[in-house]
Amino acid sequence: MNDSVLGDVSRETIERLELFAELTRKWTPKINLISRNTVPDLWARHIVDSAQLFQYAPTMPQHWVDIGSGGGFPGLVMAAMAAEKTPQTKFTLIESDQRKSTFLRSAAREMGVEVTVISDRVESCEPQQADVLTARALSALGELFPYITRHVRPSGIAILPKGKNHAQEIVDARLHWRFDVQSYQSTTEDLARILVVKDIERD
Repeated sequence: MNDSVLGDVSRETIERLELFAELTRKWTPKINLISRNTVPDLWARHIVDSAQLFQYAPTMPQHWVDIGSGGGFPGLVMAAMAAEKTPQTKFTLIESDQRKSTFLRSAAREMGVEVTVISDRVESCEPQQADVLTARALSALGELFPYITRHVRPSGIAILPKGKNHAQEIVDARLHWRFDVQSYQSTTEDLARILVVKDIERD
């Protein structure tokens, strides 16, 4: 466990996350929620890696949207942490795969967290007016911007974990977009960064 990420959460939150990890292990052989070679290192590779995003959120977000939610990373991890820290925050998870949507609803119910799961494509569902949007391992930065501008209110932010190509993604995105971005070191991978993006406009 990474104390800098999960050291200040309650035992109840840790238990929710441990239950989520167990549910992920149980369902992954059936619907491929995560890469099977990452299952032995699921806690660090997926739980802690997702949990670190929470610190970059506004103090009291009203609506948090996770797009391309897949197996619930980071959406359900964020919802579990918010249940303790910002219980007023509404969570919406958008996932087009019906089987994964079923998993998200089932896992949320067992974890005791409230989320709305939209089983639709990100570009097709109603604009969500989010204060915070997250997306993990979905697509390159510039390719995410049409989704972000569709679903984030003008004053909102996107929190995006990125791998070793993060700098090039920023360069590529600036060819077509204007935006403000802050880059933070990932606590789980040396070459990875957490990008906090706002004020996105098409160039």
